[in-house]
Order: sequence, then structure tokens, then C-alpha cells
Amino acid sequence: MASTLLAWINRRFPFTSFVRNELTDYPVPRNLSFWWNFGFLAGFVLLLQIVSGVFLAMHYKPDVNLAFDSVQHIMREVEYGWLIRYLHSTGASAFFAVIYLHMIRTLYYGSYRAPRELMWWSGQVLLLLIMATAFMGYLLPWGQMSYWGAQVITSLFGATPMIGEELVLWLRGDYAVGDATLNRFFALHYLVPFVLCVMVLIHLVALHHVKSSNPSGIDLAAKDNIPFHPYFTIKDLFGMVVFAVMFFAVVFFAPETFIEEANNVPADPLQTPPHIVPEWYFLPFYAILRAIPDTLGGAAAMTVSVLIFAAMPLLDRSSLPGGARYRPVYRAMFYLFVMDVLVLGYLGTQAPEAWVVVVGRVATIIYFSIFLLLPWVSKIEERWLRRRGLPTALQATMASERRQKASGV
Repeated sequence: MASTLLAWINRRFPFTSFVRNELTDYPVPRNLSFWWNFGFLAGFVLLLQIVSGVFLAMHYKPDVNLAFDSVQHIMREVEYGWLIRYLHSTGASAFFAVIYLHMIRTLYYGSYRAPRELMWWSGQVLLLLIMATAFMGYLLPWGQMSYWGAQVITSLFGATPMIGEELVLWLRGDYAVGDATLNRFFALHYLVPFVLCVMVLIHLVALHHVKSSNPSGIDLAAKDNIPFHPYFTIKDLFGMVVFAVMFFAVVFFAPETFIEEANNVPADPLQTPPHIVPEWYFLPFYAILRAIPDTLGGAAAMTVSVLIFAAMPLLDRSSLPGGARYRPVYRAMFYLFVMDVLVLGYLGTQAPEAWVVVVGRVATIIYFSIFLLLPWVSKIEERWLRRRGLPTALQATMASERRQKASGV
């Protein structure tokens, strides 16, 4: 009966061929490591966020007089409401952790380079949408940190030349963060994830067109790859089990880890918290914002610090394959960048004292210098490696790539 139904569907829609070409028989390099699991995990967490968000929206009240109490109602009176809320709040942090690790892998292995520029750029659009969704969702509990965080961030748009005041008014829907802001943030927070799903589909189409990158830096012919199923479905499922163990350990044993204590107090526009701190995944960019003494300059620097990742395919001018694997200077810059981001993240949690400001400015200069020096460093490094003699593994990789191009693969 099942085969008859499947045959009826296939005569009207290419279901079987789609599953075979895009999922089960999709060719992938056989040497992909567990670093390639994070794309699958990101899709899993996105699905978890959408499902838990839909159930939360059934009980949430986007009203300044009811929002905080509705969250408490979900936690205390809705059956398993506490679990749904903690799945959603912990899932937001898990989503960013997985996305950032996915980006780290892409940067290390140079998977943003030709012919994968469009895939990288679609991923950057996804990152911006995820950040916007998380920021709008942060206001919804209507706690002290939620309110004042939204007040500070939306006021930054007021530094925009000529249209600043109108832009802030449009974002808030009022002259201050209030009921209009809460309603529009709730509506957008609910709807944007479905736009994310469309962008994920575009991202996957771009990926399947150019195929997954190889850790060795060479794109193998289809005959040298292996089908995705069952080899990598098992690998992805194993990674998901490991992730689920850590994720649910936080949900059940430390669910308040990623919830600011001040957010357990209802929003009070007349009482400013002593230290306003955003969620951990915004901390490096928040530290960059504070490092610039001028409001417009700080807002511009924070914006550029996110958008500059899209320029990586243009900034990295080396023709050597393999990302950081065969490039010692690029590898050192990569590790310096990761450490610098961690320092910025720590500084974002600290009160803006004198030493915090100084170290933040130094870390901000390092952050942007790595990107700005990359075009020159990549070319100088390549010339130096060619004069010194390329590593044997890299020579073999490039020779194999030339043979494939000569054979027309």
C-alpha cells in the first residue's frame, strides 16, 4: 500500500528523485570531520525554536501590563510551560553557539572562497536575520534588562545622519519603548523565523550546487565522493545525540544560566539597572560599541564588525587551497582573531571602567586590523610559501586539482 501511494505521488511530484539526489545519494567528501556537523545542528535548533515558539505564542500576551505576568503564567500554570520556555530560552543561546562554531569552521577551512561565495553570503544574511530575531525576542519577557536593553539599542539608531529620529520612532512605534514596541517586536519575532526557513532553503540550494568543501582544500570529482546516506546521516545523528545531552543538561539542571537575574523583575522605566548587559552572543559587538567614544562612530563600528564577514571572499586573495591548514600566517591570524573575540566578549560583561575601555579599544583595533591586513598578508604569505617550497601535502593537493581541471571534471 505504501509503495502504491509513493508511486502515485511520484507520477505527480518528483519526491523520490528529490530525496535521492538531494539527501540520500548527495555526494560528499569522505573525509569530512565532525566540524561539518554544525550545519545540521543549526537546522535542528531552528526547528526546535519554531515549534517551542509557536506554543509559547499561544499563551503570551504582548501588552506592557500583561507581558511579564503572562511569562510567569506560562512558567507556573501552563502544563509543561516551564519546559517549553526553558527550551526556547536555552535554544536561543544554543542556536548562536552552533552558528558561531559553524562560521569558525568555515573561516578555518576557507570554505567561503570561490566557488562558494554565494553560499557564504546567504549564510551572512541568515546571521543578520537571526540577530534581529534574537534582539526582538529579548524584549518580550518585559523584564528590567529586556526593557533597558531595547531602550539603549534602539536609541543608537538615532545617531543615523538626517533620518535618525524618524528611524527610532519607526522602530519603537512611539517616542519611547512601550506597548507599540512590544507589539511590533512580538509580531516580527514570530514571523521572521519563517523567513529564516526560506533563507535556509536558499543556503542549502547554494550548498548542493557547489557541493560541500573538502578539509584538504580540493573539490573531488563525484566519483571520488561517497553518498550522504548512510555514512553521514549516522555521523550527524551521533553529533545530535552528543549535543542533546549537553543541551538538556542545561535545560533541566541550569535553565537560568542564560537568563539575566534582572530579567526576573518587571520592567520599570523609572529605575535604570546599574549595568546594562546584552545576551552573551552580542557581547563582542557590544564591547566594540563601547570602545568608540562617539555614538555614531560606535554604532557604525558595531554594524561594520558584523557586516565585514561578508567581505572575506574578497579580502582573502591567496590562491592556495586548504584554508588555514597549509597557511601558517593565516592560521596564526585566525587564532589571534578567535582569542580577540573572546576578550571582547569578556569586556562586554564588565562595567565601563578605565582599564576596560583601554583594553576594549586595543581589542577593537586588533579585530578590524585582521580583516584590513588580510589582502596584503595573504599575497605576501603565498609568495613566501612558494619561494620557501610548498609543503608536500599541499603540492599533492594542487597537482590533483590540476589533473581534475585538465580532465574537465
